[in-house]
Amino acid sequence: MTASADRVPCTVVTGFLGAGKTTLIRHMLENANGKRLAIIVNEFGDVGIDGEILKGCGIETCPEENVVELANGCICCTVADDFVPALDQILSRSPKVDHILIETSGLALPKPLVQAFQWPAIKGRVTVDGVVAVVDGPALAEGRVASDMDALQEQRQADGTLDHDDPVEEVFEDQVACADLVILSKSDLLDRDAAARASKLVEGHLSRAVKIVPSTNGKVDPAILLGLGLAVEDDIENRRTHHDDELDHDHDDFDSFVVDLPVIADPEALARRVTAVSEAENVLRVKGFVDVAGKPMRLLVQAVGPRVSHYYDRAWAASEERRSRLVVIGLKGLDRPAIEGILAG
Repeated sequence: MTASADRVPCTVVTGFLGAGKTTLIRHMLENANGKRLAIIVNEFGDVGIDGEILKGCGIETCPEENVVELANGCICCTVADDFVPALDQILSRSPKVDHILIETSGLALPKPLVQAFQWPAIKGRVTVDGVVAVVDGPALAEGRVASDMDALQEQRQADGTLDHDDPVEEVFEDQVACADLVILSKSDLLDRDAAARASKLVEGHLSRAVKIVPSTNGKVDPAILLGLGLAVEDDIENRRTHHDDELDHDHDDFDSFVVDLPVIADPEALARRVTAVSEAENVLRVKGFVDVAGKPMRLLVQAVGPRVSHYYDRAWAASEERRSRLVVIGLKGLDRPAIEGILAG
C-alpha cells in the first residue's frame, strides 16, 4: 500500500545512542534540495545536545522552530502525552512542512510509535514513509550491538518512563525487525572482512528483504532515505518483534474522534467541561481550536487528563472557516455520545 499524496510523510530514524542518528539527519537537512523538513528529537538525557546540533544547522528549509525536542523519556512509552502534541505543533506550521523526521531515543521500540499512526486523528494527516535503523558498524564487527554498552545502561537507568526493561540485544533486534532500510554507520573504519561480519549480524535479524547501506559521517543520499512511500502503519503485521504479545506496547489500543462545537462565549466554562470529560471517561488528551464569540483570535485548547490549558494563539485568517473542533484521544471503549454532550454543555 502506498502513501496518500495529501498526507505528510514521516521517516522514523531509530538506533542506539552513538550509532550516528543525528549525524545522518543533519546530512539529510543539508542536502534536502529545497524540501521543507521538520524534526522531532527524542534522545533522552542528550536531547538538548541533539536538538541544539540540529537547530544550529542554519538551514532555511528547516528553521529552528521546526525542530521539536521531547525530553520526557522514551517516545514509544509516551506516545499520547508527547508525540501527538509535537506532531500537532509541526503540522500547524506555515508554510506547510513537506517531510517530518523523527529521531527516537536509543532505547525506543519503533513499532509502538508506528502503530500510533493508525489512530484516526493521525492517520488522515500523516503517514510513515519508512523506518530507518542506524547501526554501529565497528561495534557489530566486534560482535556487539553498540559501541558503548555502559552508556546504554546509564540511559536505561536514567529514563523512568521506560516500561520495557529488555536485554539490549532484544531492543536492537526489534529496531532492525521494524526497519525498511538499515544504515551501517562508520563504514570508513571497517575493512572488507569487518564489514561482512557486521552485515551478517544484521542480516540474521531481518525477516524481509531490507537493504543494508554503508555510510561514512552520515553521508547517504536523501533520495535513498526519503520518498519511500511505504505507508508502514498499514504493513505493521509483517514486522514481528519481541513485544508483539505484550499489552504494555499495544499503543494502538485507543479511541480517537473529533468533536465539533458551536461558537463559545466562556473559555473557562469550556475548560471545566473538558476537565469533567477527563474525570468521567478514560480520556488521555483533548486538543483543538475554538471560536470564541467576539474575539478575532482563535483559542487553542490543550488537555492532558484533567489538566487543561487554553490561550489565544493567533488571529483567524480571512480565508479560513472559524470552526470549533476538539480531538479526543482515550482508551478503547470511550462513550462518544456522552463526551460530545458534556463538551457541548
